[in-house]
Amino acid sequence: MPIYEYRCVSCEHTMEALQRMSDDPLKVCPSCGKETLSKMVSAASFRLKGGGWYETDFKTGKKKQLADSGSGTGGGSDSGSKTPTPKAAS
Repeated sequence: MPIYEYRCVSCEHTMEALQRMSDDPLKVCPSCGKETLSKMVSAASFRLKGGGWYETDFKTGKKKQLADSGSGTGGGSDSGSKTPTPKAAS
């Protein structure tokens, strides 16, 4: 379930709420009791990092082979090696 951020227009109280996507937005501020709570737009709380997670995990057939041969890093899921490649000191 996603975590939504809310802000009260009246008292500027901010809060987070764990809600289902199908739930109605909250309206009553727990701080002042007025129906002036509004949902804020915020950044996602996770980042998808790492080489090749998309290129190799969601492609099939020839497209997957092109992603593996074009990267040159060997970091794909079909590389066969589970040990990280050491990086040169700069």
